[in-house]
Parts: sequence; structure tokens; C-alpha cells
Amino acid sequence: MTRPRTVTWEQICARRLERHGLATPVPATQLADVVGVICGAHAQVMSAAEVSVAIRVTGIARDDVRRALWEERSIVKTIGPRGTVHLLRAADLPTWNAGLGAAMAPPNAAPDVRLSDDQLEAVIEAIDGALTESDRTLEELDAEVVRRAGPWAGDRVMPAFQQLWPRWRQAIQRAAYRGVLCFGPNQGNRVTYASPRRWLPGYEPADPAEAGIAVLRAYLHAYGPAAAEHVARWTNGTPAWTRDVFRRAADELESVELDGERLWQLAGDEAPENGARGVVRLLPYFDAYAVGSHPRARLFPGRAGGRALASTQAGNYPVLLVGDAVVGVWHQKRSGKRIALRVEAFRDLTAAERGAVEQQAERIADIQGATATLEYGEITVGPHA
Repeated sequence: MTRPRTVTWEQICARRLERHGLATPVPATQLADVVGVICGAHAQVMSAAEVSVAIRVTGIARDDVRRALWEERSIVKTIGPRGTVHLLRAADLPTWNAGLGAAMAPPNAAPDVRLSDDQLEAVIEAIDGALTESDRTLEELDAEVVRRAGPWAGDRVMPAFQQLWPRWRQAIQRAAYRGVLCFGPNQGNRVTYASPRRWLPGYEPADPAEAGIAVLRAYLHAYGPAAAEHVARWTNGTPAWTRDVFRRAADELESVELDGERLWQLAGDEAPENGARGVVRLLPYFDAYAVGSHPRARLFPGRAGGRALASTQAGNYPVLLVGDAVVGVWHQKRSGKRIALRVEAFRDLTAAERGAVEQQAERIADIQGATATLEYGEITVGPHA
């Protein structure tokens, strides 16, 4: 049996950084494309998502991201990997919906809380009908789903955020993956939901089996090489689904070895010649690169593992990335048109690295329509939930 070829961590990072638009930001015309390449931008904190996209694109600001989302509709806000809010490339939405829907585990709510199969179908049909003609706030959907499906849908039995939500809301993720729900523009502080078929003309559901392999390809293109457990963690896919997509995609994959660990990548995928050492980036909350990259211990070595992760979860702290490793955390505080940015570095930075951090601070402020001040010191703010 032929031993897998060996790859280095620096080679892996060089390829990831280049594809993520972090080594070299892409032109503004490729905004939606880079969102597609990174498998979506986490958008639970929308301001962080705007920064996350804009740092990968030359010369744009948050308004350009908003324009792509709400006017051009080349990207879409929806339920993405791990059941969390993401910005995805609109052209990829059918694939992500079908693939993630197939990967999703069965409901594990208590029997007196969960929806039966018939109730789930009734709720999805009610959501679809309610969103056919117009966007709806969550509160409006509460009333519409109960009206269309029945009073049982409004029973407040679902624990969430120290309160009880109506029973039907546990179907929101499944409804998104079925292609009947995405996000519309906020109405003030209120979230709204829209119909993908109305919001994105031409939307057609994808085949779940083909979509699963496409999701695996996309992840390995952006984050490979990886183990099956990394893919399962990124998608929150079941072990059975993960084994199945790896089995069906076997002819497209090759194994490589990193420090004695066997990992998988797309066959023939090569790292760029230039390394990752000169790359310095301030990544915001839940940036896709920090969340999706494994092995964790290589990206978050030493002190970073205890300081920049929440348990083993990445993304809860904005991080300072230098080359192939996280070497610090940062935080910003806005006051009017000024952003005070503070960086806590875990090692001494070179003069060149400090200069690059200053440029990054200015870029992040510019994205948000502000000017920056920069200082170094301990960050006392806790992780974002």
C-alpha cells in the first residue's frame, strides 16, 4: 500500500489563505464568488459578517456587502452550516439547502415538545404559504402559522433564551433547508423572513445526494485537507451522512499526511508556491477561516488554544492571524465615527507585523465608515455567545 504524500502546515495555510482572499483580496466583482469559496460567512453578528466579507475584497465597505445582499441579491442571508445564520452565494443556495438538509440529525426535543412528521409538514406548508406574497416578521409568522396549521402550532413549549417559544419555531431550520424560508431585510430591529423562490427568481431545489458531494467538495476546496470529523463538525452532519458522502466521493479524493495524521483533500489539489508567513489579518467574530480550519491545535497553538477559543469552539473571539497561526485576540469599541481597537498579542510582534496590524485596523475602520485608533494591551471582554 502506497503511503500518502506528506504535506506541511505552511503549505496547507498558504492554499487556504489564498483561496479565502486573505493572502490577496479579490476584486470587487468577485464579492459573491469569495463568499461562495469560503462556504459562506457566519452572520449571527451581522456587522462582523460585513467585515468578514469586506476584508477579502479590494476597496469595498459594508454598504457594498449590504447592496450585494439586499439589492443585487448575489448573496443571501439564511440558515447555513451548523444551523447558524450565514451569508451564502445566492447561486449556491439550492445546493447548500439540499446538502445540509440531508446531513441534519433527527430532532432530539422531548416527546411532548417535538413536532410529529405530519405536524412538521403542516408547519412547512404554512410557512411556505405565509411567505408566498410578502416578507413576514417572526411575530407575523407566529400568527400566520397558527392560523394556517392549527392552534397546536402556537403552544409555548420550546425552551429558548430563558423563555418558551411557540412549538412551530423548531421547524425554522428544516424549513430553510427545504427552500421555503430565508431572511429578508430587517424592519427596524425586527428580523423578517422571505421566500427563496420569490426572493431569488429561478430558485429550484437540488438533489440531496448530489448536493452532499458538492458540499464536501466545497469544504475541501476551502479548508482541505481535512478528516471526516472536521467535515462533520463544520456541517453538523450525522456520522452516517458524513461516511456516505466520503464513500460516494472516494474517486475524487486523495489522502495526504500531516505530522503522521491522515487527512483528505481533492485529488491533485496543490498548494501555491508562496508561503503564508507574510499574511497578517485581523479576523472578526466567527470568521469562516478561524471556524472552519483544522487541526485546531495547529491554528491555535500554545496560549492561543486557551485564550482565543471558548472551550474548543472557534469564532467567539476576534483573532490576530499571522501566517499560519493565531497569535492574538482583539476588540473594538465604537464611538461616533471613531473605532478604538485594542490588540492583545501572545508574543512579541516584529516591526513589520505591527505595521501590518496598523494597516488592518485602518482597513476594518474604513469598512465600517469610521477612523481607527490602535493600542496594545490585555483584552478583558469575554467571548461572544
